[in-house]
Amino acid sequence: MTRTYGTYEYRPAQWTDRNSRGTWALTLEPAVRQRARRILGRTQATRASVVTISDSLETARDITWLMDRWPLLPVDARSERWLKQGAEEHRDQEAVVGQIIAGEYTRLDLPTAPAKEPRDYQLTAVDMLRARGRLLLTDEVGLGKTFTGLLNLVHQDALPALVVPPTHLPRRWVTELKEAFPWLTFEVAKKTTPSVRASTGILADVTIVPYSKISGWAAQLQNQVRTVIFDEVQELRNGEGTEKGKAAAMVADNATYVIGLTATPVYNYGIEIYNILDVMAPGELGTREEFSREWGGAAMSNGRMMVKDPAALGSHLRESGLMLGRTRKEVGRELPKTIKNPMLVDIDTAALDKVAGDTQALARLLLSTSATTQEKFHAAGQIDWKMRQATGVGKAPYVAEFVRLLLEAEEKIVMWGWHRDVYDIWMDKLAEFHPALYTGTESPKQKADAEDAFCTPIDPGREDNCRILIMSLRSGAGVDGLQKFARVGVFGELDWSPQVHEQAIGRLRRDGMGDDPPVAYFLNSAEGSDPAIMEVLQVKRQQSEPMLSLDGKLFDNAVQDASRAKRLAQQVLGLTTPIEAVE
Repeated sequence: MTRTYGTYEYRPAQWTDRNSRGTWALTLEPAVRQRARRILGRTQATRASVVTISDSLETARDITWLMDRWPLLPVDARSERWLKQGAEEHRDQEAVVGQIIAGEYTRLDLPTAPAKEPRDYQLTAVDMLRARGRLLLTDEVGLGKTFTGLLNLVHQDALPALVVPPTHLPRRWVTELKEAFPWLTFEVAKKTTPSVRASTGILADVTIVPYSKISGWAAQLQNQVRTVIFDEVQELRNGEGTEKGKAAAMVADNATYVIGLTATPVYNYGIEIYNILDVMAPGELGTREEFSREWGGAAMSNGRMMVKDPAALGSHLRESGLMLGRTRKEVGRELPKTIKNPMLVDIDTAALDKVAGDTQALARLLLSTSATTQEKFHAAGQIDWKMRQATGVGKAPYVAEFVRLLLEAEEKIVMWGWHRDVYDIWMDKLAEFHPALYTGTESPKQKADAEDAFCTPIDPGREDNCRILIMSLRSGAGVDGLQKFARVGVFGELDWSPQVHEQAIGRLRRDGMGDDPPVAYFLNSAEGSDPAIMEVLQVKRQQSEPMLSLDGKLFDNAVQDASRAKRLAQQVLGLTTPIEAVE
């Protein structure tokens, strides 16, 4: 009789627990239990003799592997069936994913050919999505993720589909549908409540509902759509902590295929990749606690978690088929590299002097050891807002003058900023160039009008040619067409996330641009918030770039970080001692 070392039991999730397929409970002998915890990694002890771990296909395979050396008995027939089925599915899935990654997968012809020819790397993404069911597609900006996201819809089992884009991008999806998939019917959400068509269950082939409206549509669309496409999926980087995150999880739950599209999934810290995948593919990375134990690193003062080895996590996601991302070089569609010019500009310190008293008081509160968490949270938000606004306003006239000089050689320029007061100064100083606004304040129609005005060739016979587009740092992700009219961009204000800057540059560096490389000017001040922000940007690159790059390396070396608000507080008080030493 074969020697056994304990038992295994599958415990289904409660019907209210969306984030888990259930758990495995392993009752093991002490020596085996100790080794199992080391081997399985994410295990969690409950009682002295029981080890539990979230269920997934990979978990079933790992338990089967463990049993090759230490045989276990099933508690019941259901546990035995579930383990065998999960392990077999994982073997099959792993084999197909490996073939796709190695370029050895035998692809069947598409049942219906789109109106434009798909590229091989785009078809590979469809292969991976169909093999895995869930896919985070992180192709470099400009490689056609919109078309790729729709490409799976030529398969009947993928319809009907839901597309969830940022508020300003529905018309881009409509254009792609009309050009490449003219036989597919579509509907664009006009209100925050479901249309008559959606309410009666007679969906179009493709329903387009922006993130701003998805909360009102989710309950109606749940269990009705077979494919969900999340455009600019970094919108879900806070997971189910927001209403749109909860709604996104609801519509994705029982869909056959879920794909998230973004070149920049991590804006700040590594925990964001977990939050996104927890919405798209709950359970694949375990529970939040299991992910923290397996991948977690330092916790930031704002409660967000860094990933201790982003390169290793990225490799795991790619090897498991959960993430796929190609660069232009890898697919043979290289463009000239962006020329980045950081430049020091003057600043009118009057704006900084005006908030000096307030920011110093906030800085002392934030760095105090006696203040409450709520007080520090409020202080962090206030010092961030006041310092960045004052810095932007102080620089604004000098930024405008710099852009005026550039326009002597350039026909059109894109400017990026953050604060309304800064935009007002730019609009006033550069009024003769008829700047158009594309920020968080404008409606989708106003943004479309601004985009159209900028993307109109200059007419020498007119005096109202729009030569400047002022964009909010976080309002233009996914916009296409600017590259045909401008090659120069100016960052008059900085964002805390380096990936926001990359998204912005991606509006100019994409297919359709001219032969000359795009140029990005970063106009920084030696005073105010800029020095602190520039240092923080380096650490955040350490969290995003190694995760996305095949070699796990940064583009350049980076420095260490403290939290952004504390960094500003030290800047305000002129402190050079470590944050931990400040009382």
